[in-house]
Amino acid sequence: MIKMKKPELLAPAGNLEKLKFAVLYGADAVYLGGKNFSLRAFAGNFEIDEIQEGVKFAHEHNVKVYVTINIFPHNADLIGLDSYLKDLYDVGVDAIICADPGVIMIAKETVPKLEIHLSTQANNVNWASAKFWLDQGINRIVAARELSLNEIKEIKDKTGAQMECFVHGAMCISYSGRCLLSNYMVGRDANLGECAQACRWNYNLVEEKRPGVYYPVFEDEKGTYVFNSQDLCLIDQLDKLIEAGIDSFKIEGRMKSISYVATILRSYRKAIDSFFEKNKYKVEDKWKEELDKISHRPYTTGFYFKDLNNASSSIESSNYIRPYEFLGVVLDYNENEKMVTIEQRNKFEIGDKIEFFGPTWDDFTQTIEIMYDDKGNQIQAAPHPNQIVKIPVKQKLAPYYIMRKEI
Repeated sequence: MIKMKKPELLAPAGNLEKLKFAVLYGADAVYLGGKNFSLRAFAGNFEIDEIQEGVKFAHEHNVKVYVTINIFPHNADLIGLDSYLKDLYDVGVDAIICADPGVIMIAKETVPKLEIHLSTQANNVNWASAKFWLDQGINRIVAARELSLNEIKEIKDKTGAQMECFVHGAMCISYSGRCLLSNYMVGRDANLGECAQACRWNYNLVEEKRPGVYYPVFEDEKGTYVFNSQDLCLIDQLDKLIEAGIDSFKIEGRMKSISYVATILRSYRKAIDSFFEKNKYKVEDKWKEELDKISHRPYTTGFYFKDLNNASSSIESSNYIRPYEFLGVVLDYNENEKMVTIEQRNKFEIGDKIEFFGPTWDDFTQTIEIMYDDKGNQIQAAPHPNQIVKIPVKQKLAPYYIMRKEI
């Protein structure tokens, strides 16, 4: 057994359903946002009673809950912050994630016993800055995404700070996410949680004195999209992060589907546990194959290893890779009838070859030969969102298993 601290696996929870899936698929902690003060305004987000329910569910499974309060607030945005902080403390959240010094000050005054993590939005890129924040009572530093692993390790070595780092998910072309493109183009402020992801649109250059004349920059027949960031994936390098003493491995994706979060979590869970169980690190092909099944952009290791041949922007395409489609979630299984009840999320029909997967890796595939609606009528297809469908299956399933198909 390796005598190192096992890092926390931290998962996004865009709503209560995603929180439950994250907990059951292997997260040690989840992070979520309330209806206000969060940088993901278009995620489902949580009312305070939902946060309370989420905390109860998570704590029953020994999973921690962190709440983001990471906007850069204007004066009007501070109204109600103190009472919201008290509500979070009262329902038992384990920490808040903040970037703005004013928010941090109010939190220290209002709920002094509540742990505070410094958001990546605070752009902490050196040990002196980390030491400053630790002196202000910050409990954990979320590293800026622009740091190399050596730089992160130096910060930890010189300050002793708890360090949290992103290991998987969307990258941002702006400095740790502080972007004005969305606000400038469509009036949606990324720093107040309303990012339109304008950096992922396709662009051409226009010279000031030649309006209407476009200058495409081609690398090949598909062209180059200079703003087009790739997705981070560090599953091959987790041992290096563990050996560097990183305390928490963070997955990006509060706006993503439950299928996305579940798929990533179970691969990273296996990878982390394997390192500590086997005293060595070897990534199995099936763990990586799973990461290729979710909707993603080409993968990169970002800035961690300063590899100039591993750019964080894609010069080939602005398109997502979507090899599999998320079809539905398992609600129930009837042992006598060998029948599973599915809540539909995308259309499926007779003849589709489907795959079921769950936290325990007992995946299997089969073809839909017959299916029924919730009234017991035979149907040919399930085209309606959240439609309840029953399908005979060849293997026992449990609630929270996921159904998908290859496109």
